[in-house]
Amino acid sequence: MFLPELGQNIRLARKKQFPRDNMKDFSLRVGISRATYQKMEKGDLSVSLKYYYKTAKLLGVENDFSQLFLLKASLFDD
Repeated sequence: MFLPELGQNIRLARKKQFPRDNMKDFSLRVGISRATYQKMEKGDLSVSLKYYYKTAKLLGVENDFSQLFLLKASLFDD
């Protein structure tokens, strides 16, 4: 399963936060292989969530992770 928007967002954030880093350089910052990071930029969900979190933390957007499974209140909720 793939989430292309997720991968694109990671790529754009990497280029903004670390403009001199290529995929290999950035993957070393995260502590993963270039191949794994390349999968992440494709939005490949076979990559462990912990690596997506480490990447988000490095990019300064880890607070948004707490919103992933947050259910919004419905008018019909008690």
